[in-house]
Amino acid sequence: MNSQESKTTDHTIAFYNLENLFDIHNDAKKHDGDFLPGSQKRWTKKRYELKLHKLGQVISKIGFNNTHRPPAIVGLAEIENKKVIKDLIQSSDLEDYDYGIVHYNSQDERGIDVALIYDQTIFTLENSKTYSVYLEDDIGEQDYTRDILLVSGMFQSERLHLIINHWPSRREGELISYPKRIKAAEKVLEIINTIKTDHSNPKILVMGDFNDNPSNESVKLLSKNGELYNPMETLVSYSRGSVSHNFKWNLFDQILFSTNFFETEINKLKFDEANIFDENFLKQHKGKFKGQPFRTYAGKKYKGGYSDHFPVYLQLNTTKL
Repeated sequence: MNSQESKTTDHTIAFYNLENLFDIHNDAKKHDGDFLPGSQKRWTKKRYELKLHKLGQVISKIGFNNTHRPPAIVGLAEIENKKVIKDLIQSSDLEDYDYGIVHYNSQDERGIDVALIYDQTIFTLENSKTYSVYLEDDIGEQDYTRDILLVSGMFQSERLHLIINHWPSRREGELISYPKRIKAAEKVLEIINTIKTDHSNPKILVMGDFNDNPSNESVKLLSKNGELYNPMETLVSYSRGSVSHNFKWNLFDQILFSTNFFETEINKLKFDEANIFDENFLKQHKGKFKGQPFRTYAGKKYKGGYSDHFPVYLQLNTTKL
């Protein structure tokens, strides 16, 4: 077979932390007091709609140069509820694409969840389930965090299992909070083992905001014990990452995958490349934070940007005769 006899189709899989995508309505079950029209942040309908437009614009462009369409699958973090995802996929840059939604409410103390949107012309949803990570605070009471979301379905002719994460933050300090992220990693490994028990040679993608870098032990546990490849290890550098803190770049946002994505059989999805979607329009253009993500808020000060994270993505492709 030569290259003229075959046809390659490219697909994009992405992950994006949306930086507190809250609606403007009070929800007694959520800690959404900061994101209301009367709050100090003055989270108004106009600001909400502008953020939806900006985020939809970003998602529509991820991998577009290769695939000529928005990503087939996007994992999401920091969303308040299903309504904000519906509003997002109905924004002007995404409304022409047939996106489906997978979302469950979690008991996260900040009232935010993870979710998944998927192109229904490419991916057919079969099953979805959430897993909670049991944590305790200093006095032994349960400390609630984001659930881990498992989504399984057919990506054209192949079954994929996608695990979407948003691990506990470093707000208390990296070392103090570190055991919580180890617990989250261990829960992901449990999920992977369950998948492997039920399926032969499953294709697995693990994505999320891990609040740890590829070099941290929590993420390395996934590679080692979960038999996953992390293409993001080579992307982080002194001058590049997905999120910046105290003028230091981190690559907390990552997508790992099972090594069978390196197989080169006809009609099988295979890995092509990984990257950070850090186009110039997503960056601050002046001041001391020049080059960092153009965020929506800095503290309570409205900046009118996109998110404090850059998206990350994989390019996969299939070759057909």
